[in-house]
Amino acid sequence: MKEISQPKNQKAEIRTEIPGPKSRALRAREDRNLAPGLQGFALMAGIVADRAHGNLVTDIDGNSFIDIIGGIGVNGLGHSHPTFVNAIKEQVEKMSVGSFTSEARVEFFERLGKNPPAPGVDKAQLYSGGAEAVESALRLAKCYTGKYEFLSFWGGFHGKTMGVLSLMGSDFKNKLGPMVPGAHQVPYANCYRCPFKMQYPSCGLACVDFARQHLKVASSGALAAIIVEPMQGTNGNVIPPNDYLPALKEVAKEFDALLIVDEMITGFGRTGKYWGSHHSNVQPDIVTLGKQFGGGYPVAAVMSRDEIVNTKPWSNPSGSSSSYGGNPLASAAGNAALKIIEEEGLVENSRKVGEYFLRKIKSFEEKYSFVGQVRGAGLFMAVEMVKDKITKEPLSKKVCNQIFSEHLKRGLLTMSYAPSFRIQPSMTIDEATVDNSIAIMTEVFDWVEKEKLWEKT
Repeated sequence: MKEISQPKNQKAEIRTEIPGPKSRALRAREDRNLAPGLQGFALMAGIVADRAHGNLVTDIDGNSFIDIIGGIGVNGLGHSHPTFVNAIKEQVEKMSVGSFTSEARVEFFERLGKNPPAPGVDKAQLYSGGAEAVESALRLAKCYTGKYEFLSFWGGFHGKTMGVLSLMGSDFKNKLGPMVPGAHQVPYANCYRCPFKMQYPSCGLACVDFARQHLKVASSGALAAIIVEPMQGTNGNVIPPNDYLPALKEVAKEFDALLIVDEMITGFGRTGKYWGSHHSNVQPDIVTLGKQFGGGYPVAAVMSRDEIVNTKPWSNPSGSSSSYGGNPLASAAGNAALKIIEEEGLVENSRKVGEYFLRKIKSFEEKYSFVGQVRGAGLFMAVEMVKDKITKEPLSKKVCNQIFSEHLKRGLLTMSYAPSFRIQPSMTIDEATVDNSIAIMTEVFDWVEKEKLWEKT
């Protein structure tokens, strides 16, 4: 196993006010042409990134920030990993566009098939983004089952295109209707905020029983698939009990439906196992994947069994294709990313350093009156920030934005702009860089506690 070829013990360095003068000037130029709707943390930070290496991002004013946002699950390898950079350079000089078979794609598929999410789930089709891949998975499930309904979950996120938007379990879809017919949503196993006000395991997985009853009374008997994240990312890095996904698999069987597991964020070692679903040993029928397995290049995929992917019309020539999917450049990127994950032991590093990170911040539950829960699996962690530990009322958006800004001013890029503060740095991060991150988090959290910000809104 090769040593991780990324910098260690990286530290923040702040030289100007944040954002600095050069960043403000360039942002002002961009805003003349930029349509609204960019990712919130990028807009709030106001910085203009100049370069990045490992877990450190440096802006155009010379300020360096430790990055524990990690591209919201994309940056598994760390910024500008040298092996990844060289693979992209070599491929773009040869060929970058087209659907023809390439040596890079053959190697990519072979490497992908070495660690399938479940036995036999080793046939893949490539796409340019997560939503596109999930849309394809929905079409595949419809083709195979001959049915059209889908069950998804409160808090679930699978993309923003119309089919998957209909499965979104949040108010994001308000004013964007009408939704696609046949979409059902039920509560996810978010045990910290159980909508049934019960405790695990005495609840007996009441959320699964509710899902079963919902389908009995709300479905027209045409359920094609249940689609679920093994751990919910956008909803706050929510980690369900290990018997939850197997129980959902049984519900799918009862309704003669498939189980689609969306591993966009949790796949390829993020949670300390190669797949998020491996924590529960569930056997998915279809898996969607993306983000960090492209190393930063936009590539996503659908994986399933032979018998399922050969269903028509999905399997017809051009029936499941994408103009960008599987081009030589994407294939070289994916192949390099998987090679790095394997050779540098990033699944194990995610488990080991994730346990270290979690152990260090778990004390926040006792230390701070506004921290309700700290949880994690590998480098997939969250801190629940609350006004009251009993009622679990979340901190307001205003207070969270202040916490984000305080982290930023000290040189830490975080997702603390939401009360479920997600932490997911690259899988190449080391313990010393974790310590440097926690030092800043502690300084900010000490300030929040002293100021009692939650009492001022």
